[in-house]
Amino acid sequence: MLDQDTDIPVKIVSCPACAGPSVYAASNPYRPFCSQRCKNMDFGAWASETFKLPATLTDHDTAFEHS
Repeated sequence: MLDQDTDIPVKIVSCPACAGPSVYAASNPYRPFCSQRCKNMDFGAWASETFKLPATLTDHDTAFEHS
């Protein structure tokens, strides 16, 4: 299958939100998500801080001390 806009082969990936099939091509404005709903669900999880990156707490900031 080719992307209609660019004639590049279309890749089907799993949607990160629902695990359903998602077209990973320029023709899908929500890529890597399958739909706007899944894209918004993911954004909402980040905005509500459901998704967090771990942080290592230290007693001092070495980058600040050397500046």
